Amino acid sequence: MTATVTETETAPPDQAGSVREVALLMFRLGWTAFGGPAAHIAMLRDEIVNRRKWMEEQYFLDLMGATNLIPGPNSTEMVIHSSYHRAGWRGLLAGGTLFILPAVLLVLGFAWLYVEYGTTTEGEWLLYGIKPVIIAVVAQAIWGLGRTAVKGVFLAAIGLAVLTLYILGVNEILLLFGAALLVMLVRNRGRLRPGGMRVLSLAPWWLLALPPLLAVAADAKVPYSDSRMFLTFLKIGAVLYGSGYVLLAFLRNDFVDRLGWLTEEQLLDAVAVGQFTPGPVFTTATFVGYLSGGLSGALLATLGIFLPAFVFVGLSIPLLPRLRRSRWTAAALDGVNVAAIGLMAAVGWELGRAAIVDVMTVILAIAAGVLLIRYKVNSAWLVLGGGIIGIAYKSLT
Repeated sequence: MTATVTETETAPPDQAGSVREVALLMFRLGWTAFGGPAAHIAMLRDEIVNRRKWMEEQYFLDLMGATNLIPGPNSTEMVIHSSYHRAGWRGLLAGGTLFILPAVLLVLGFAWLYVEYGTTTEGEWLLYGIKPVIIAVVAQAIWGLGRTAVKGVFLAAIGLAVLTLYILGVNEILLLFGAALLVMLVRNRGRLRPGGMRVLSLAPWWLLALPPLLAVAADAKVPYSDSRMFLTFLKIGAVLYGSGYVLLAFLRNDFVDRLGWLTEEQLLDAVAVGQFTPGPVFTTATFVGYLSGGLSGALLATLGIFLPAFVFVGLSIPLLPRLRRSRWTAAALDGVNVAAIGLMAAVGWELGRAAIVDVMTVILAIAAGVLLIRYKVNSAWLVLGGGIIGIAYKSLT
């Protein structure tokens, strides 16, 4: 039986905004969202929870939990969900597309230069100044989201355990689903009885049965074709969980080992371009597509890898209001939320070790933190400022 939870339910989408305001915000974020999914989500939260008040912290957390349960690029799916929340289905399409578009255009430019001149333009100077700023943005988001997600000592222990286990090398998907199951069972241990688990049908687990069906379409060894390019990336977008390193494994298996369309060096260059351009790292697909099939290959690869994200978000939207109305799925969602915070903290720690490498980067991180927390400076301006300082500092040293 489904029971009503005592917690405050998350607000449903208000859809009170215009497509134009959603499109402008997501397009700007697409140009400034450096640093990977954790940083993208932190910047999105700053804009729509703190500044624009489009949704409450708890609803933002629940969207994070929902996107962690489906395949695809989590930060892009958060943008798609948030755009729907504000401006309905037209907002969903506009916000998601315009968040992806800047990275696609930049990666296309780098791909053209790579094909013409045999190399990529390195972005180390730019990233030198941006990375410490991103650490401050991520830290602020972890603190804000954590205060909402950590509802007691038990959930705090779950989050800390997830952080520790991830650093020790445990798979992030196992940690997310394990935390959801553990919290669900502990919270509802008094309700375990025959038929009591049928409420799990309310959760979006059934979506996980769909991606393997799409994987079948891209399993034969054939020469290059546009249709094969599209289907291969459609498969990747439909079944891929995890970080950019997981994406690298998929790309190597499909394009280097199985199809032979790329060399190892070309693949590493493709991933590098995806790392030092803003927006979703999945736009690595654009680079791979261009190298293998020119402009049409790039466009089809991009469409293939991102299309499942729009589909899965669209399918999960009707389920979101039901998650908080059941004690079982509400508990599972709390487990996923706190696990996501733990993972975000672990990724932030790893990013920080790579980003804060000398006195200048320490200064940048501290200054960004003060400006962000004390003076509420927009994170997009901080990222741009960090990039400019990084270029200027490196050019003088």
